[in-house]
Amino acid sequence: MTTRCEWAGADPLYHAYHDTEWGVPIHDDRALFEFLILEGMQAGLSWLTILKKRENFRKAFDDFDATKIALYGAGKIQELLGDKGIIRNRLKIESTVKNAQAFLRVQKELGTFNDYLWQFVDNRPIQNAWKSLKQIPPTTTRSDALSKDLKQKGFSFVGSTICYAFMQAVGMVNDHIVDCFRYREVARLK
Repeated sequence: MTTRCEWAGADPLYHAYHDTEWGVPIHDDRALFEFLILEGMQAGLSWLTILKKRENFRKAFDDFDATKIALYGAGKIQELLGDKGIIRNRLKIESTVKNAQAFLRVQKELGTFNDYLWQFVDNRPIQNAWKSLKQIPPTTTRSDALSKDLKQKGFSFVGSTICYAFMQAVGMVNDHIVDCFRYREVARLK
């Protein structure tokens, strides 16, 4: 029997996400932007809800092309509010547009969003060694710092808890529990 982090539950979609994506270091700006938006969309909901709607999000938000999203106006926002395939929360949708604009500013200022983000972990994944899910904190001083800086740069839906979940998802921290079969695999990745 394969030992996974207990949050992965029994759903095959969760298993696939846990087994192939969660905690794997990402250095692609578009993918990082997608995860940042999806983590914000997840606020108050389960990650499984987001995973089930992920392809719908990609279609609705132009495959998370920040250049296109940054130009969304009232008409496009109204269209998205009517899309049953995504989370139809006005604040979250408007935040996506605002975040796309902030994302583009960061790229213009620093070259890549990747370079900006990874500086918060000294450009290498933090390797934690949790024995149980209960040990994993909801926030850290690094997620606090990232949250604060993102907000100063004009991002929204980027509280410290959302930032830490984002950091876990994109491999800035390895929070697989040590007994999980993915722990050592992910620890080898940069």
